[in-house]
Amino acid sequence: NLAGWRRERMSALPSEDFFSQPPDWICEVLSPSTELTDRSEKLDIYAEHGVSHAWLVHPLQRSLEIYRLDPSRRYVRLLAVHGDLVVRPEPFDAVPLDLTSIWPA
Repeated sequence: NLAGWRRERMSALPSEDFFSQPPDWICEVLSPSTELTDRSEKLDIYAEHGVSHAWLVHPLQRSLEIYRLDPSRRYVRLLAVHGDLVVRPEPFDAVPLDLTSIWPA
């Protein structure tokens, strides 16, 4: 799993060994043993805490799903792609992402 925070929301590094503020973006790397939990329980928890963007990456299926949190705290899927594409997924849409760079060889 990966997480990211917008610079303007993080005034300083945390004094503890963890972040108490929810991230702005998460990325779950799916596997057959975790996919159901990641898609249901974890996404619900992220939405409840206001994580604005969620990515689900399935390396074995070579798929990427991008979700944005709506005002009612539900995720709306913005993008679902498979294969070797170059995409500009939110919230990093200013930079192209070549999916071949994240799939296993």
